[in-house]
Amino acid sequence: MKIVKDFDFVVLFTSTPGFPGDIRLAAAMKESNPKLKIAFVGPHVTVLPEQSLRDAPAIDFVVRKEFDYATVEFAQGQPLETIAGASYLRDGKIVHNPDRAPVSDLDALPDVTDIYKRDLDVRRYNVPFLLNPFVALYTTRGCPAQCTFCLWPQTLSGHPWRKRSSERVAMEMAKAKEYWPFVKEFFFDDDTFNIQKARTIELCEKLKPLKLTWSCTSRVTTDYETLKAMRDAGGRLLIVGYESGDPQILKNIKKGATVDRARQFTKDCHNLGLTIHGDFILGLPGETRESIRRTIDIAKELDCATIQVSVAHAYPGTELYDYVVSNGYLAPGSMVDAGGHQLAHIQYPGLPADEVLESVHRFYDEYYFRPKAIYRIVRKAIFHGDDRRRLYKEAKAFLKLRAQRNKYVAEKRVGAEVAGSQAPAASN
Repeated sequence: MKIVKDFDFVVLFTSTPGFPGDIRLAAAMKESNPKLKIAFVGPHVTVLPEQSLRDAPAIDFVVRKEFDYATVEFAQGQPLETIAGASYLRDGKIVHNPDRAPVSDLDALPDVTDIYKRDLDVRRYNVPFLLNPFVALYTTRGCPAQCTFCLWPQTLSGHPWRKRSSERVAMEMAKAKEYWPFVKEFFFDDDTFNIQKARTIELCEKLKPLKLTWSCTSRVTTDYETLKAMRDAGGRLLIVGYESGDPQILKNIKKGATVDRARQFTKDCHNLGLTIHGDFILGLPGETRESIRRTIDIAKELDCATIQVSVAHAYPGTELYDYVVSNGYLAPGSMVDAGGHQLAHIQYPGLPADEVLESVHRFYDEYYFRPKAIYRIVRKAIFHGDDRRRLYKEAKAFLKLRAQRNKYVAEKRVGAEVAGSQAPAASN
């Protein structure tokens, strides 16, 4: 609150699960500095602009979809009513300014690494599966894939795929290397970094002379030639959304990929020496106990170095949300607990939400308590001192969360059993 007294304008990126806490923060900032102007941006306020503004009087306006130019225009003194993409309340009535076209020339945007250099100590940030310290940035926006659950292309960045020129990316990476010679890895956090083969290979040719270590997102549809070009240019790790090991669920969510293609992609990565961090989701449309079993088995077969298992979240503005609401599958309660950890909020006939959450922890247990996985972790801890300290800290946090979640599920189950036993018997 001390810092906010020195500013006139704050832009806060929010999300559906984080919105309640963010509006409390906004109210506290306004109390500390009543003259402060606050704009909220992000998927939640894009989809629900009027509701967001009425829920939080401290918000002066929101910007729908991309907000790069709108926020700058306001900061430069442009009247709010002339700023495309803005929504705000005027005399108690909602005003939606005309939509703003997506940013078409990404090269015209300033380099984010200059802002990092000015404002951030990059050594303070940690992602378990990335080398530390790391720096993250984007080279593209948008994703042409049609995954029904994915928040970003459906609400914020859109499906049209836009790219920075490979020359501009290479120039920024050369500069980043000079800024932070101690950084061990750069992470391209694009929705799908390598979705276009020709552009990926072209960019890799320009990154190769820089001798950087980098990681990125990837789809399983990426072929061997592209993967090899990435590895030869310093690519180390791929974050891959496998989502499910059940063929029908992959069709239901319009993933545009198959289990067999996932197998071949993973084999190619292993042969090339590319590390994989695999992402899986439980609770997608069509999920059953049997499909969960298939996904766990496929994950163990693929044997990625690390995994993340999430429960499906139906965010407003997505096709999944519309499906869940129209079929009555949205369970009461929050998406997250008090600590910001996921809670299941989708349930299907025969598959309660709490069972989906319980399956997430069973998934982790079965995956990481295998001899092969244990060997990888122990070997890494023995030979890398920095990793050993991180692994110890992360293991403690994981086991603590695991215990809390198991207790939560057990308490919910007991509560349901008690409620069932106290229900009045049906009369004949």
